[in-house]
Amino acid sequence: MKTRSMMSLLAAAVLATACATAPMSTPTLDQARADFVAANNNPQVSQYAPLEFKQASDALDQANAAAARREALADVDRLAYVAKQRIATATEVARTKAAEANIADASRQRDAVRLEARTAEADRAKRDAEAAQAAAAQAQMQAQSAQQQAQAAQQQTAAVQEQNAALVQRAAMLEAILVELQAVKTERGYVVTIGDVLFATNQANLTPNGMSTLRKLADVMAQNPNRTVLVEGFTDSTGSSSHNQELSQRRAESVASALGQMGVPRDRIAMKAYGEAFPVAANDTAGNRQLNRRVEIVLSNENAQIPPRAAAR
Repeated sequence: MKTRSMMSLLAAAVLATACATAPMSTPTLDQARADFVAANNNPQVSQYAPLEFKQASDALDQANAAAARREALADVDRLAYVAKQRIATATEVARTKAAEANIADASRQRDAVRLEARTAEADRAKRDAEAAQAAAAQAQMQAQSAQQQAQAAQQQTAAVQEQNAALVQRAAMLEAILVELQAVKTERGYVVTIGDVLFATNQANLTPNGMSTLRKLADVMAQNPNRTVLVEGFTDSTGSSSHNQELSQRRAESVASALGQMGVPRDRIAMKAYGEAFPVAANDTAGNRQLNRRVEIVLSNENAQIPPRAAAR
C-alpha cells in the first residue's frame, strides 16, 4: 500500500511537470500531502487502518489529479480537504485500535501474571509444608545430636580432668625427683651433676650410688617421653689435655650406656665430652679440682631441643 501511495504522488508530480507552467497547488493540498507522508511512515496506520488509509490515498489521488488538470482552486481545495480529513481519520483509527490492542495485551499480561502468581503461591505453600516437615525431622535429629554431644562432652570433661590430674601428679613426681637429684633449672633445661665421687677413682665406672642416681633419672625419662638428655663429661686440669679429653669421653659414655641399659631409648640420649674445658671452679685446690671432675646430664624442657653450651671463655 505504501508503494501505491508513493506512485500516486509521483504521478501527480509527473502531470504537474508536463504542464507548460508551474504545477498548481494550494495550502490545503500541500498540508494533505504532508499528512499523507506522515501517515504512510506510521507503521500503526498500515497495521490497524489499511482500509481507511486506502480511502485517504484515493482521495489524495483525486486532489492531485484535479491540481494537475488545473481545475478551479475551490474544487482542488475541496478535494484536498476531503483527502486531509480521510488521512486524519485513518491516523485516528490506527491510534485507537493500537490503544485497544495495548489494553488487550496488558489484560492478557495481567491474567498471565495472576496465573503465575497463583501457581507460585501454590508451589510456595507446597515447599513450605515440605520445609516444615524437614525442619521437624531436623529438629528431632538435632535434639538427639545435642544429647549425644552432651554425653560426649561429659566424657571428655571427665577424661580431661583425669588427664590433668595425671599431669599434675607427674609434674609433682618430676619435681620431687629433681629436688632429690639436686637438679638446677637453666635455660637449657634441668642440669643434674654426677660428681667425681660417684665414679671409681680415676675411672669411668659408676659406683652403686652413681647407678642409683641414674636409675632415678631413667624413671623421670620413662614418665616424660617428650624429653631428651644430653650427657656432658668434664675433668680438672691435672694431666694432659688428651688424657682429660679421653677420660671425660669415657665417663660420659658410661653414663649414656647405663641410661640405655635402664630402658631409656638411645635416640633420646646425646653425649659430648669437653675434657678440662668449662671448669666450675679454679683448679688450684684439691676440693676445686674435684668439683671440676664431673658429668652433667641436661634434661631438656618438654618438647624442646637442648641448646648448645656457650663457648668457653
